[in-house]
Amino acid sequence: MGAPSFRFRTTFALVLAATLAGPLTAAPALARGPEGIADVSEQVIDAVVNISTKQKVDLNSGAMPQLPPGSPFEEFFEEFFKNRRGPGGQGPNGNTPQSRRVNSLGSGFIIDAEGYVVTNNHVIADADEVSVILNDGSTLKAELVGTDKKTDLALLKVTPTKPLKAVKFGDSDKLRLGEWVIAIGNPFSLGGTVTAGIVSARNRDIQSGPYDNYIQTDASINRGNSGGPLFNLDGDVIGVNTAIISPSGGSIGIGFAVPSKTAVAVIDQLRNFKEVRRGWLGVRIQQVTDEIADSLNIKPARGALIAGVDDKGPAKPAGIEPGDVVVKFDGKDVKEMRDLPRIVADTAVGKDVEVTIIRKGKEETKIVKLGRLEDDKPTPASLTPKKDQPDEEKSSVRKALGLDLANLNEANRKKFKIDDKVKGVVITGVDPNSAAAEKRLQPGMVIAEVQQQPVTSAADLQKRIDQLKKEGKKTVVLLVQSPSGDPSFVAIGLQ
Repeated sequence: MGAPSFRFRTTFALVLAATLAGPLTAAPALARGPEGIADVSEQVIDAVVNISTKQKVDLNSGAMPQLPPGSPFEEFFEEFFKNRRGPGGQGPNGNTPQSRRVNSLGSGFIIDAEGYVVTNNHVIADADEVSVILNDGSTLKAELVGTDKKTDLALLKVTPTKPLKAVKFGDSDKLRLGEWVIAIGNPFSLGGTVTAGIVSARNRDIQSGPYDNYIQTDASINRGNSGGPLFNLDGDVIGVNTAIISPSGGSIGIGFAVPSKTAVAVIDQLRNFKEVRRGWLGVRIQQVTDEIADSLNIKPARGALIAGVDDKGPAKPAGIEPGDVVVKFDGKDVKEMRDLPRIVADTAVGKDVEVTIIRKGKEETKIVKLGRLEDDKPTPASLTPKKDQPDEEKSSVRKALGLDLANLNEANRKKFKIDDKVKGVVITGVDPNSAAAEKRLQPGMVIAEVQQQPVTSAADLQKRIDQLKKEGKKTVVLLVQSPSGDPSFVAIGLQ
């Protein structure tokens, strides 16, 4: 059986089946949860809405359109193209379809009586029309104020014909494990439905974006719950239901919500600017592993390791360099790598920020004037070295750490297509049984630094390794660059 995948929940179809295996028995009072669930539900239900979307699609191509993950139209297209297309790409009656309008339902909630509604970005993505259906069944046309793909949030605006019930955000940082929460949404297109559960975990990273810090709950979150609110027992929104783990398509008690602390900052910017303006430091970072921490004399292992610095970014003029470890940013502790992007993104653009780094075992403070993250900035290329080991490179100048090493000359640059800006010692071969092979070092990569000291020749690198062994070091940290100059730190054992 394959590993369960994360699926975003929005749909417009319904198939229900229920069987009663035996006589119903009353559950113990504790199993039913706290009495306050009913009071909270009555208090907030009118603020929870259905999000109805429509999209006109061209069906002439005969191929299923490419949709973003979690698109509300995903299941429609899967069903249509798998079950309804006949031979030659024709429709069920032998006629070629021209176009069709498809509908979808998700969830959302009103945060302001003026008509501001929060939902997920993937609920309304690619829609031509968006409507908000209130709990009493009335429908209002919605305008899109703004979206944020990185946190999967969207803000809509409707013009109410009567006073609307609104809910307010609470403080998700105050949530405790085991605390009762209530999810309200539109699962299976049934209309407003209430489920309850507990907070299973906080700060979950499900690899869906750079700012993942989800609340995990076992409150049932099913198809159509996307964009709906997660309430605490005070009736405050402490999360926006977004995703579930589901091998079968239904809830198995593992659901995720964007915490209110993240949502509030994003929604406020969408409301004020119709876009999200995030801080930008201009660095590439890596996790500080135990091996790297030991080699850099950082105890305990913590922070974000700077692997590279953008020449045009704010970090460079502030004096931040590759090999520095950021342990505090704007007064906030950076406990692990993924903390830094969230903290930087939440910091005001243009602010002068104190950044505490560890450099060669000592703490230093740098002042950075934060820039603005532009979504259209090109993503740095990943390490893509050559996989084939050239036969003629067997006559390497030095061997160390299971690597064949050579000076970086014009011949090597041409052979491995190494950029002129890359400096150091080129790897020409890798022992497949070595620790270097386990770290995925490959021919064509260039070692620029050994233990934060630049190396310019294979002999220089060999001497540095020998010296570290004499000093009793167990691990060495290498700054490795791809042929195009993409940097990465790699820790290799010396024993």
